[in-house]
Amino acid sequence: MKIVKIILAIIVVALYAYQLITGSVELMPYSMLFLAVIMLITGLEKPQKDRKGGSLRYVVVSLFLFFVSMLGFLMD
Repeated sequence: MKIVKIILAIIVVALYAYQLITGSVELMPYSMLFLAVIMLITGLEKPQKDRKGGSLRYVVVSLFLFFVSMLGFLMD
């Protein structure tokens, strides 16, 4: 899972760097979708033993990012 998260993080950084350099926002839903996947993997990977709400926060934020990215796909 660590390798998948690293690959997804590289994709997210590359997409955001491209958007920053070009000033284009057409790829924003894709970058948010990849970020949501990273957050979901992090939240489901291993719940923290002393802070149970930590993994729940990652899952909630990833669901919000999925929702926002889907709105971005529909608006485009």
